[in-house]
Amino acid sequence: MAQSRLQKLGTYLRPHWKKAALGILALLITNALSVYIPLEIRNGIDKLRVAFSFDQILYYVVLVIGLASLMWGVRMLSRIWLFGVGRQVEFDLKQRIFTHLLKLEPSYFSANTVGDLINRATSDVDNIRRLLGFAVLSLANIIFAYGLTLPIMLSIDWQLTLLSLSVYPVMLLLVRLFSDRLRLQQLTVQEELSNISELIQEDISGIALVKIYAQEENERQAFGQINQQLLEANLDLALTRNILFPVLRGLAGLSLLAVLWFGGRALETGSITVGDFIALLLYVGQLAFPTALLGFTITAYQRGEVSIDRIETILTVEPKIQDEPDAIPLPRSQVSGQLMACDLTFAYPGTGRGAAQPALNHASFIIEPQETVAIVGPIGSGKSTLANALPRLLDIAPNQLFIDGYDITQIRLADLRGAIAYVPQDSFLFSTTIKNNIRYGDPGADEARVVNAAKQAQIHSEILNFPQQYETVVGERGITLSGGQRQRTALARALLVDAPILILDDALSSVDNQTATQILKNLSEGTDRKTVVFISHQLSAAATADRIFVMNHGTITQMGTHAELIEQPGLYQTLWNQHKLEEVLE
Repeated sequence: MAQSRLQKLGTYLRPHWKKAALGILALLITNALSVYIPLEIRNGIDKLRVAFSFDQILYYVVLVIGLASLMWGVRMLSRIWLFGVGRQVEFDLKQRIFTHLLKLEPSYFSANTVGDLINRATSDVDNIRRLLGFAVLSLANIIFAYGLTLPIMLSIDWQLTLLSLSVYPVMLLLVRLFSDRLRLQQLTVQEELSNISELIQEDISGIALVKIYAQEENERQAFGQINQQLLEANLDLALTRNILFPVLRGLAGLSLLAVLWFGGRALETGSITVGDFIALLLYVGQLAFPTALLGFTITAYQRGEVSIDRIETILTVEPKIQDEPDAIPLPRSQVSGQLMACDLTFAYPGTGRGAAQPALNHASFIIEPQETVAIVGPIGSGKSTLANALPRLLDIAPNQLFIDGYDITQIRLADLRGAIAYVPQDSFLFSTTIKNNIRYGDPGADEARVVNAAKQAQIHSEILNFPQQYETVVGERGITLSGGQRQRTALARALLVDAPILILDDALSSVDNQTATQILKNLSEGTDRKTVVFISHQLSAAATADRIFVMNHGTITQMGTHAELIEQPGLYQTLWNQHKLEEVLE
């Protein structure tokens, strides 16, 4: 697993290896200068003890200041390059995650909460950015510091050097002992962050419902419980870090004390010079800093390690619905609009109910080009499942659904969905202007096309009454519009793309019967007709369709015109009689 994570890090870094290499080279130069400067200080001290000279003092002062300035400049470049790589990887990962999410089928988002996905795409990506910026810089700095400094220290006095490093095996053992604990605690923190993000997202989206049912206190308590769990997870992680890191810093300080104690005695015996003693002190001090940073490096690594796993669980998911290698192109201009189902069967995965009773159960039909077909039936009869199956939003098995004789599983997805305009039950609108919502399917559409689509959807006159007319911003999910206005705006969006097939999945449920009937009548008339599949509980509007399909228990039990079906004993006759009775009672 660790090897796999390192391979993933390599994959993230590969596009930016040149900049990373420059940053590491700059670190190497920085550490080389940090080794060279104490040697010059040693030489200067030893020379000045023999023959004191202000000129020599000035020489070494200027030399050290110049080398230190150069080292500072190169160090800044290394940080800019390496931290820049971390930021670039953060950008790449966010792009990859978002692009990958767009490829996944809607069922994936039913099984994975929005709050968790947002947390992975933000907080977890940020952890990887820190790992590939700060952690890589610190690790490379430790390697270079020890690799370049130790040989010099050993050459000055190997005994003092070994004494100063005697505490380091203890430090490495502590790191090893605490490593798994830190990783598990970091995983718990990330999971609790996902839980709290999910609750916030749900409550903000459903704030009206919270207020209607006066559940503010219950939601506050629910948030407090999850927030408390996050607090406890963070405190556990902080406790571990606050035990480990001070101990590591303290052990690093012991090496400096060892040099002071034993180095002082070596000065008394004359086994080392004052210059050597000062150089050793400087070198130990230089090693103490990267060693003390080891704790922070561990934290960054543990966070990044957890986050790699959480992000890869998204990126490794293969879309269940995607183009076949030999997918058939089907340009929109060549689509006549015939729809055919042959023994169409589909069961939702992961539910006992779905396994026992398929949502679609051997449904068969043919809808001719430019025909308007209404689909009616009780709730749960499979109407919406059929609507989602036609544009292949569900993972339908081959040889069941066909457009113009082509199996929809063999058609290129872009072409299939380009041939179908679909208005689902949930009339989702973006937080932008009405004009932009209507032309969402074709962002380059001019205003004349937008207005024409709005007129067809019977919403144009109402838009003109808005403060900014077509430039009116509708708010999040279209909150400033009524239910009927949202549905007709969504219908106008579908009409603007002018696809040969139009599916309306109970998309006019919030529109009055008279308006819904007029909209359906307009779609069924004229020379530029479409194939319309109209799923609805509004039987007055459905009655105007060319044919009506009656669905029950996932299959089509009746077909015919309104006049034919009301004469046949069956479900449609029962539904129509109930509809007429409701009209009388109203």
